[in-house]
Amino acid sequence: MIEHRGSCHCGRIALALRDTPVEATACNCSVCRRIAGLWHYPASSVVTVTGEGIAYRQGDGALDLWHCPVCGCTTHWTPTDPAYPRMGVNLRMFDPALWRSLPVRRVDGASH
Repeated sequence: MIEHRGSCHCGRIALALRDTPVEATACNCSVCRRIAGLWHYPASSVVTVTGEGIAYRQGDGALDLWHCPVCGCTTHWTPTDPAYPRMGVNLRMFDPALWRSLPVRRVDGASH
């Protein structure tokens, strides 16, 4: 099984991803453009997050964005609805070799 490991800048929050992204998503909503997120949307069952983060529930309350309380990096988001089948992982927390050559799907979240 392939496992990719990433972390925030200081290492307090670590991510283990047990799938390999085939594309990345860049959103221009008010949050994503500020944090420069580059997203992958796996099932939560293939992601392990270790370390204590701080959640920010944004906008419509559909998701919590998690960031490190020490270095401030936004590492991932989780849905507030437990039935939602995926989460968001910020690929910028991983070695650029994982995401550098991926096609990037642009999402116009600013218009919604």
